[in-house]
Amino acid sequence: MTADPTTPTTPATAADAEGILPPVPFDPELAAALELVAELIPQVGTPLAEFREAVNAHGLSVEALTRDGAFEVEDRTVPGPAGAPDVSLLIGRPAGLEGSRPAVYYTHGGGMMLGNNRLGMDMMLEWAAELGLVVVSVEYRLAPEHPHPAPVEDCYAGLVWTAAHAAELGIDPERIVIAGVSAGGGLTAALALLARDRGGPALLGQMLLGPMLDDRNDTVSAHQMAGLGVWDRAANEAGWTALLGRARGGPDVSPYAAPARATDLSDLPAAFIDVGSAETFRDEDISYADRLWQAGGSAELHVWPGGFHGFDGLAPQAQLSQDAGAPRLRWLRRILNA
Repeated sequence: MTADPTTPTTPATAADAEGILPPVPFDPELAAALELVAELIPQVGTPLAEFREAVNAHGLSVEALTRDGAFEVEDRTVPGPAGAPDVSLLIGRPAGLEGSRPAVYYTHGGGMMLGNNRLGMDMMLEWAAELGLVVVSVEYRLAPEHPHPAPVEDCYAGLVWTAAHAAELGIDPERIVIAGVSAGGGLTAALALLARDRGGPALLGQMLLGPMLDDRNDTVSAHQMAGLGVWDRAANEAGWTALLGRARGGPDVSPYAAPARATDLSDLPAAFIDVGSAETFRDEDISYADRLWQAGGSAELHVWPGGFHGFDGLAPQAQLSQDAGAPRLRWLRRILNA
């Protein structure tokens, strides 16, 4: 998996070019964990099919996700965007859950190129068990075979279907939160923009976990953490190039592809944003929260000291990972009144 060498890259700052931007150190416990998991993480340059196979191996079957009957889990195939294939939704809820419940509509990560709707479902079901939620995880077409707008339009079609069939799914249509990790966090932010601009489903909140928001890939943190951690500047360029091709970094990128490009962040659902201090996305995520506040919106921002990208998923037993999980549940409980 490599970026298109013909695609122009953003020049580094003078400080970066001279090698005088020191990287943010990883949390010591996470640094030790990163050494252990590094061998399991495919590197940039790995053939995409092999990369996908490695990532999908971490997804669980529907049977495994039921956890011996503790959850009711099913696959649904629903209409996709006009003229496009159907969309697969994975729906989970604690067994025996009655009445109309809050819901989380979840978008998986994977750099726009990887993953499926099983990826990250473990965390979603933990939330469901704790708060009595319905979880709907969407599978979207992947780049580069399906560039923008295919991924976000798939996610939006699934969201529209979910809201329209809320009663059937046991969902309270007035208590839907959208959530996503990494590339899924970027798609989640784009869903909030689309729902606002198209008069789509009413959303109570948006949870953006280490979201991938800015195709320009030129922040201080992107340069500062180059070559370090799980998803560095080179990997990020490859992901955005897969999604946008030669348009990446140029003047005409849609905010529904890269939400950091949006000029109007008003009238959006309340946001929860978290990110590690030692990762590529730190500065673009902090900026997005700041711009939401400037637009009069509600945002809760957490920057985890020494956290690399995806640290809580790759090192769930680390103290910082445990610390990061608690505010998410508190925010969900508060906003959903669950």
